[in-house]
Amino acid sequence: MIKVFIVEDQALMRDSLEHIIGAQDDMEVAGTTDDASMAPELCRQLKPDLVLMDVVTKNNTNGITFAAQIRKDLPDIKIVVMTAFHDITFIDEARKVGSHSFIDKSIGLDHFLYVIRSTMKGHGIYPGPADASPFAAKFSEKEIALIRLVCQGKTREDMARSLSISESTVGQFITSILDKSGFDSIMRFAVYAVSCGFIVPDLLSAKNGINAK
Repeated sequence: MIKVFIVEDQALMRDSLEHIIGAQDDMEVAGTTDDASMAPELCRQLKPDLVLMDVVTKNNTNGITFAAQIRKDLPDIKIVVMTAFHDITFIDEARKVGSHSFIDKSIGLDHFLYVIRSTMKGHGIYPGPADASPFAAKFSEKEIALIRLVCQGKTREDMARSLSISESTVGQFITSILDKSGFDSIMRFAVYAVSCGFIVPDLLSAKNGINAK
């Protein structure tokens, strides 16, 4: 029997996952929480086999941070990171902390069962290159970092300091981003990036101790 612990702040999604997992002959729900910061302690108490960890949970808590803690403290527990956002670095971050699989919540509940079973058999499931956002493919790592700073409302001076480059180089990056995106304003592009879920500024700010405006 696969004991699954669910970390999900949206009640409808959490209830749906509980229902479909509970209906399986080879699975059961060990517990749930809407706050990723509670997950490590609850995992110690409940001893699940696998955690379904949402990226953004209650109060913008970053699930990947607590997935890393579970991997460190409870290495026998499998971690499947899940998200409804398409922020371009979530997949890489999930890999870096040792999460076993990654799933887009929009793909359908039946796919969760496949990912859970495959992960428990030792097969990591991650989106392939064909599934990656075309947004990510267009921009360099430095350009993506600059887009994040724009989304956080940083000035060019702040961006230059944060990225250890000159303000003129910031201007060159902005020109390159606009050329690639087809936008005529970096602020309009930032709004677009956030509205499409490619960048999640509140979560990123919380991770870095920054208060986004």
